[in-house]
Amino acid sequence: MLSERQFRKISLKQIESSMEVSVLKSLIRLTDYNVNDIYDIFALTDEVRKGKYRGLLKGKSVILFFPDSSIRTRVTFEKGIYLLGGQSILFPMETLDKKEDIRDVCGYLNNWADLVIVRHKDIHLLEQISACLRVPVINAMTDVNHPCEVLADMYTLSKIRKDFIKDSFLFVGERGNIGLAWKEASEVMGFSLEQCCGIGYEIEGLTTYNNIRDAVMGKDIVCTDPLPAKALVDFKECHVTTDVMKMANDGAILNPCPPFYRGEEVSEEVIESDYFVGYEFKKYLLEVQQAIMIYCLTR
Repeated sequence: MLSERQFRKISLKQIESSMEVSVLKSLIRLTDYNVNDIYDIFALTDEVRKGKYRGLLKGKSVILFFPDSSIRTRVTFEKGIYLLGGQSILFPMETLDKKEDIRDVCGYLNNWADLVIVRHKDIHLLEQISACLRVPVINAMTDVNHPCEVLADMYTLSKIRKDFIKDSFLFVGERGNIGLAWKEASEVMGFSLEQCCGIGYEIEGLTTYNNIRDAVMGKDIVCTDPLPAKALVDFKECHVTTDVMKMANDGAILNPCPPFYRGEEVSEEVIESDYFVGYEFKKYLLEVQQAIMIYCLTR
């Protein structure tokens, strides 16, 4: 395991050499990592922001499987690959659902791919791909988690909070990939996480509330996730407003996962308030995803 100080001593030449010699680390679930791994990725992100590792992927091909609807994750991965000097080759997510056995797909990709990034609803498919490939696989979102998104959020929190792992987190939303990803993060990092949701949408293992005014008391970071239309009535007591945020701890922030919908999980005025951390909160997604790629290729 490399410390932040050790990472800073690694030269570009050493990193490129390590890429040639071993089967390296995938990112499927945050719980596959430990707290030191996460801070190593943060340290790499700091280095990327200083302009290091450009050209690291020169001559390398990164295969991406993404649905047409992906915007933020796809743009930042493709731009990140470009800035690192690599070639991105994009396929629709549905390519992985064809009749051909995934073992055979991977058997051929092993000849040409240096890294594979997959956004697909089924995490078990990603696990199969990772088991069949000799190169790292990065999970760009499944139905049960979204590790890169939450890693980027935690990195940003590390820059704007005194010590974010000592903050108290509240997740407002159903049992879906964002809530489950925050649960993975809390298990790895050790911060407190509770949930506010309608009855029947609870995440197993979390303390849950069905009323936002009770849930928000004592919280520092409020995270939300958009709701399916059929769930809106069940979450009528979980709506995040400016008045609700005033009941949280001093200095509390609101971090809604995009796409968020004004008037549904969050009110119009709270998005216009100082509680909303803003679009700048996501600006490090690009560098964090570059750091994840570097980490997976040099682990």
